[in-house]
Amino acid sequence: MNYEDLFKILLSGVLLFGTFFIVIGAFGLVKLDDFFRRLHAPTKASTLGVGCILAASVGYHLVLGEDPQPRELLITVFLFITAPVSAHLMAKAALSLMIDKRPLPPQADPDQGQCTLPLPAEHPEKQDRC
Repeated sequence: MNYEDLFKILLSGVLLFGTFFIVIGAFGLVKLDDFFRRLHAPTKASTLGVGCILAASVGYHLVLGEDPQPRELLITVFLFITAPVSAHLMAKAALSLMIDKRPLPPQADPDQGQCTLPLPAEHPEKQDRC
């Protein structure tokens, strides 16, 4: 077995690893019940899976002696920048839409001089805790 065959086996393993994470991300998107869980599964798992597949593609072009295409590197950069940012924005939007369902923060002891942060206007009955 020469060096090139060993490298192709390694690239196949990276492809299988990436495919596994993409399948896990898709399964999490379908099966998880809460919005935040369903948001977390594909953004984390699929980012790792697609990153592994793109790394295997770059490695394959290097083994064949061809020039690696810049589009694979650009796809990787855009994926690693846009997936976390879009997940963060969707989570913040969901939190702002569900503000009335959020639990109240734990309250401090007013006798020891510790005051809590002002409560939102949705809870006027609890405004005088401090």
